[in-house]
Amino acid sequence: MWNDTATSRRLGIRYPIVQGPFGGGLSSAGLVAAVSNAGGLGSFGAQGMPPNRIREAVREIRSLTASPFAVNLWVSTEDAGVSETTRRTYDAAVAPLAPFFAELHVPPPTLPLRGWATFDEQVSALLDARPPVFSFVFGVPAMAVIDECRRLSIVTIGAATTVDEAVSLEESGVDIVVASGFEAGGHRPSFLRSPETSLTGLFSLLPQVCDAVDIPVIAAGGIADGRGVAAALALGAEGVQIGTAFLACEESNAPAPHREALLGSRAVDTVLTRAFSGRLARGLRNTLAEALEGCSQSFLPYPLQSQLVGTLREEAIRRGRGDLISLWSGQSRPLLRHRRAKELFEDLVAVTERTLGRQTQSADR
Repeated sequence: MWNDTATSRRLGIRYPIVQGPFGGGLSSAGLVAAVSNAGGLGSFGAQGMPPNRIREAVREIRSLTASPFAVNLWVSTEDAGVSETTRRTYDAAVAPLAPFFAELHVPPPTLPLRGWATFDEQVSALLDARPPVFSFVFGVPAMAVIDECRRLSIVTIGAATTVDEAVSLEESGVDIVVASGFEAGGHRPSFLRSPETSLTGLFSLLPQVCDAVDIPVIAAGGIADGRGVAAALALGAEGVQIGTAFLACEESNAPAPHREALLGSRAVDTVLTRAFSGRLARGLRNTLAEALEGCSQSFLPYPLQSQLVGTLREEAIRRGRGDLISLWSGQSRPLLRHRRAKELFEDLVAVTERTLGRQTQSADR
């Protein structure tokens, strides 16, 4: 059967379908549980969360499902230059956003911006909580963390945007690697080179990664339906990770304007930009993205840019202003159809089986 793969066996799930983790408060325990209860692997993005909230999230998820699930962290939580940010550079970053702060009657935050939990603080809480799976992006945890996960029987999954990154993850002892193509929505989690020089499409990257490593490979980026699942499996993937399609579901914690933009019929391009967080990420083109085009020299390093834009985001969400928030989305947004996670998951399974069945029938002729 197509669903009996090295990934599904290693994770203890029925179908090798992983829900992509969403940071920035977009994840929900309800979505994680819905996917895990359907036979896949639900994932909770804990980026930016304080340690106590990570423990609470794991407890909440466990109250909703007895099936495996993942918690995701960012290994790199601060870019170079944060401590050197001056009032002048900060004011330059605020300037292109000033009209929107004024329009929403919200004052921009002032320096110094609040501190976020470090990776070491977060991963300590995660290990205490012992989720079945620990997935991570933007680097490789210290060997001591990988060893402790192995001791606690926590499966580890690392993300790669290049073949070199995949090899690095395997050499570190990670159990499974995600090959992330540039079609994916949200942040590009490159860590050996800049993301701008690591923009390989999934169906070129995937077979190269499969050839380069011996651990199971999960395909991510631009997969939104069963046809994409079948194609990834045909290219050697042992599983798939799907983000945008699950983000559009009612169970996610994406604000209503975000979900409606993902499921809307209006043709909207995606853009790769550092404007929303200071790190390169893919989202739908909107008023805010267009206003910040050409302003890259004024962007603050992560997480300062994220915190600055996040202040505007909070009020924009309250007012239903989807044109003034980051609308993370992959390139396959026009393929989205489902508003409920269970219905989406069932359709992924059915279409994958149907597509692979047709391929088998054609091969037998």
